[in-house]
Amino acid sequence: MTAELVRGQNHTLPQTRLEIRVSAGSPVVAGATLGDERGTVRGAEWIAHPASHRVPGLEVSRQAAADHRLAVDLDALPGSVHRVTVLLALPLGPGQPARFGAVAAPFVAVTGLDGTEIATFTLTGLDTESAVSALELYRRQGVWKVRAVGQGYAAGLAGMLADQGVAEAAEVAASIQEAVASGLARSVTPPPRTPDGERVRHPAGPPASGDGGPAAPAPPDPAPSPPDPAPAPSDPAPARTETSGGPVNYAHPRRQTSAPPPPPPTAPPAAPGQPAQPVAGDATGWSMDERLYNQIWGMFEDLARAVAAYRSAVDFAESRMDQELDRALSDPRSRIGGAGDRAREEARAKHDELTGRAREALERDLAQLAAESAVVEPALPAAYAGWGNPVWHGYRVPMEIPMALRIGDLHLPEGIGLRIPLLVRLPLERGIWVDSGRTASEAAAATPGDRLRTLAMETAAALAARLLAVYPADEFSVHVIDPAGSAAGPLAPLVDAGVLAGPPAAGAEGVSSVLAHLTRRVDLVQMAIRAGASDALPPDLDTAEQLLIVNDFPHGFDDRAVTQLRYLADEGPSVGVHLLMVADREDTRAYGPVLDPLWRSLLRITPVADDHLADPWVGHAWTYEPLRAPQGSRVLEQVLALVAAARRAGHR
Repeated sequence: MTAELVRGQNHTLPQTRLEIRVSAGSPVVAGATLGDERGTVRGAEWIAHPASHRVPGLEVSRQAAADHRLAVDLDALPGSVHRVTVLLALPLGPGQPARFGAVAAPFVAVTGLDGTEIATFTLTGLDTESAVSALELYRRQGVWKVRAVGQGYAAGLAGMLADQGVAEAAEVAASIQEAVASGLARSVTPPPRTPDGERVRHPAGPPASGDGGPAAPAPPDPAPSPPDPAPAPSDPAPARTETSGGPVNYAHPRRQTSAPPPPPPTAPPAAPGQPAQPVAGDATGWSMDERLYNQIWGMFEDLARAVAAYRSAVDFAESRMDQELDRALSDPRSRIGGAGDRAREEARAKHDELTGRAREALERDLAQLAAESAVVEPALPAAYAGWGNPVWHGYRVPMEIPMALRIGDLHLPEGIGLRIPLLVRLPLERGIWVDSGRTASEAAAATPGDRLRTLAMETAAALAARLLAVYPADEFSVHVIDPAGSAAGPLAPLVDAGVLAGPPAAGAEGVSSVLAHLTRRVDLVQMAIRAGASDALPPDLDTAEQLLIVNDFPHGFDDRAVTQLRYLADEGPSVGVHLLMVADREDTRAYGPVLDPLWRSLLRITPVADDHLADPWVGHAWTYEPLRAPQGSRVLEQVLALVAAARRAGHR
């Protein structure tokens, strides 16, 4: 299983012949230094960089590129080498970014020669730095390990080399940048969008990108994504574009994968003049799950674009008709005889023709997307599938975490029958708020208050069940705070299956106990990470991801408990503690603006269909629908029973 490292964390390397793969959204310089047991670089001959890309046991790229592969043979390193530090720097020159804060966070992966990821690290939190020590391979007591470093240098490459003891750091840095400048024209940059903005199906086989290795994914613009009004969800749609003979941008949000994708499936040739037959997984990616993930977000992008084009055409037709009618009526001669009537008829006829053609184009696009959805839905893995998908009937507890989880469906009024799965990345990067208030929307206002609160808690319980089901056994724990005990019914499947970390906490004492436990966990893990001593965590600390379900907030919460909850919302996700809140914001009005940051930090969803997800890309209001098990189905209980059995087996 891949170790996803955070800054300061280490991981034992199972082999000595490795590749280090770097993916970035813009060209970067990749190099490496060899250090002795104190980490000191003894001279320029211990630095691998574009001007001198080989040293014993190490080879790096010879130019700046958006993607790099560094070959490492730890057994071939000189005996006095105890540390290999991977360096990244921004190339100098006009038009080049001057700081890492202006580009996408680089993604670094240590892999085997077969491409299997051993450890990964995303370099977040950089700002003014133009060079960074990404990670280091180090030998301790004869065992090689990798540590995520992420140490940036505002002084650039020269400052970073000087920090490692290089005597002539400025001269070495200048020679590196000079070598980079000579080959910068060949570097890999994110390709532009195709002129018509359409998705482009990619040919089989990885694209070439010169000396920098295969073309790397590059981050798309922040939109499109279906964002919550405040703030946006963390999953932008991947841009899928291609330039003739050039690199392919197969990005997905916040993580840049590092191996060339396998050839996607190919559909049978389409008849002349007919659209290509859809195929599940017909997108770029490094696994079937990732290809399906990218395909789903491509469908979202296509639906958004098709509806935007239709609405724009209708607006244009109406505006043109209004202008023609105004011109006709402003001419006194048109008021005599039937000239005015003819002008009105002609204006309406043009309007109807334009809107009719726009509707035909929309229906053609919707039909194509519906056909693609019909192929994709049955092929989805459990984490991406709705409760009614047959994949759940063959459910088995997974051995690794999926890349995303389906938490609902999205649709637009023009394509009411076409549902696009709403996927969020795992591990969760922000908490979730199930809004049980009646004032947020017409759909909620039409639902009785008690029924709405019950639906909200059922939605939260179903989400918790999905999270438990898609994580390996004992790698996800769920805690519940139910101060008044009002959620006993919706929580029954979780309680009866025995998959909760403990009984639902009730009363002020129960609230205080659970919050203190999770706050302690966040504090200890943060201290261990900062100190680089993750092995020193207390043996009683549960290292699994933690989910806290809070019902009827703020009932049962005093000021201290509210402060602890805000702390968990802010600091918890980075160390594996997540919130799933069921609350009516109107109930917290007494706190004034104090809780505004809490609500903004959470992804808001609703227990009933509601068009509250605003798309900043084209301005659509997407309707969100929560996932529910089919009427009379016991699939949720059956899945939880398998999860509980796997956990019991793991404790034997």
